[in-house]
Amino acid sequence: MKEKDLEKVVSVMKIAKKVFVITGAGISAESGIPVFRGSEGLWKNHDPMQLATPEAFEKDPVLVWQWYLWRRSLVARANPNAAHKVLSRWEKTYPGFLIATQNVDRLHHRAGNEKVVEIHGNIWEVRCTKTGRVFSPEEVDITEENLPPKSPEGGLFRPNVVWFGEILPPEPLDEISAFLSQEPPDICFVIGTSALFYYIQSWAHVVKMHGGLLVEINPDETPLSARADICLRAPAATALTRINELCS
Repeated sequence: MKEKDLEKVVSVMKIAKKVFVITGAGISAESGIPVFRGSEGLWKNHDPMQLATPEAFEKDPVLVWQWYLWRRSLVARANPNAAHKVLSRWEKTYPGFLIATQNVDRLHHRAGNEKVVEIHGNIWEVRCTKTGRVFSPEEVDITEENLPPKSPEGGLFRPNVVWFGEILPPEPLDEISAFLSQEPPDICFVIGTSALFYYIQSWAHVVKMHGGLLVEINPDETPLSARADICLRAPAATALTRINELCS
């Protein structure tokens, strides 16, 4: 990380009133949760990108649920890392604050954040394939012994997440659009995401169009890098901890 880049970020953060944060799998990887893409995401030689689809669930719901139970076990053992904790502190510091996360692990909530929009749902809720009704984890106990889990409403239970090939639900998109339109953010952090999805690039464009500082935190280059004002090539925990120290 270049010191001059950090100084520019800090100068904006010290006067900012509204902060927008977009997070992806990279921030959770630092807590030990494997990312989808890459060999570390493989499960029993299955490609997660082939399992996280409606077609895979229709073909073999037991296999998909076995994978999700494994993922749930990883998430249950994981803890929020330093990056999550910094974002929790920032929520209490800035009058306008919102996290839009692609992650389904709820680590932001466990770190203490409340202003979080889960774009892709969360791994603990389930949904009836027949009625669309969502059930909380307290209402449904899913184990290896009862796969595939059946809904009392006549369908199967599936994880209440957005799979590849599915349309994002309108509610989280509306909430984020409202946040961005009320008053443009002073700064936007795009953290640990490949930024391949159109909506990430669209939100980044809105921030830049209204004069906000666009900061990418990612060890790797992404399609968003060329448009970012500042690219911090570091893990999320390293970069956010350093920014927070300089802001104190």
